[in-house]
Amino acid sequence: MIGFNVPPCTGREMEYLRQAVESHHICGDGAFTKRCNAWMEERFHARRALLTTSGTTALDMAALLCDLAPGDEVILPSYTFSSTATAFVLAGAKLVFTDIRPDTMNLDEEKIEDAITDRTRVIVPVHYAGVACRMDVILAIAARHGLRVVEDAAQGVMSSWRGKALGTLGDFGCFSFHETKNFSMGEGGALLIREEEPIERAEILREKGTNRSRFFRGQVDKYTWVDKGDSFLPSELNAAYLWAQLEQAEEMYGRRMAAWDRYDRVLRPLAAEGRFGVPVIPEDCIHNAHMYYLKCRDLAERTEFIAFMKARGIQCVFHYVPLHSSPAGLRFGRFHGEDEYTTRESERLVRLPLYDSITPADQERVLEGVKEFFHL
Repeated sequence: MIGFNVPPCTGREMEYLRQAVESHHICGDGAFTKRCNAWMEERFHARRALLTTSGTTALDMAALLCDLAPGDEVILPSYTFSSTATAFVLAGAKLVFTDIRPDTMNLDEEKIEDAITDRTRVIVPVHYAGVACRMDVILAIAARHGLRVVEDAAQGVMSSWRGKALGTLGDFGCFSFHETKNFSMGEGGALLIREEEPIERAEILREKGTNRSRFFRGQVDKYTWVDKGDSFLPSELNAAYLWAQLEQAEEMYGRRMAAWDRYDRVLRPLAAEGRFGVPVIPEDCIHNAHMYYLKCRDLAERTEFIAFMKARGIQCVFHYVPLHSSPAGLRFGRFHGEDEYTTRESERLVRLPLYDSITPADQERVLEGVKEFFHL
């Protein structure tokens, strides 16, 4: 069976895990955590990067830093994972879902302004498949209305928009290092902070509401409970696993891009015949090859395709069910405007196997399966 995903592993992970254990410091903010934070700050030109226990908790921290009050509204796409929504629900906000663009599957920037009310506080662009949203338009809207921007860049590590790393354009950016992502620590994530002012509070939130980080820097003679917070620090064991990949990030990026390009060279010309759709990469975007997907004619054809490939030992999967149609989405939010593309396009999309270690031979099997199904 060619699996949909195989978590990345460079071969150095076990050595670094051993070093972490032998250091007798396996809780958060040890040497490997600091290396990962510093690497992200340097590589992405982020003011501050803080490793977290997941992409979800990075979003939780961002929502808390936005100082939302009950009744405040947050604009986001419905086509995203539940984490994007739950972070703001936990902070007390009301969700306002808007339609997506059919080309990139991203939040339609032209639908945002009409959804803004006097209760709107935050816009949450989700960079689907590591392909950037139209950040110039989104940031301009936010500036006009005095709104925060929280980038859900869970899939966007190593992607950029007009030369700037995803996750560094908004007030806050959130990465995921889940096992399905390009770089993994099993469960993990990171919060990126654009301005200096929220950094100290972010450290406090991350350290269970204490000023422990200031204590370890020698800025206070003892640390104490000063604000609300939670335990958002990952174990050093997780950070050690991630560090083995970050130090080889460029090589891993190159392998993944080569695999994405291998699919694209074959499938894009076939897509021109009109049997299926393929990813659209706008000119302003450099993507990270997070996924390669096809768009079938409709839900029935996608279901048939997934079963066809499974029978040939190839695991292909669909992605999100739109949040606004879910029980929690109906309870905590509303859809603003017309659902022209969100449901329709979500029912067409199917992801092909793509991961760091996929072989050309396995990709050839996938491609042959696609061509056989579509009679190409």
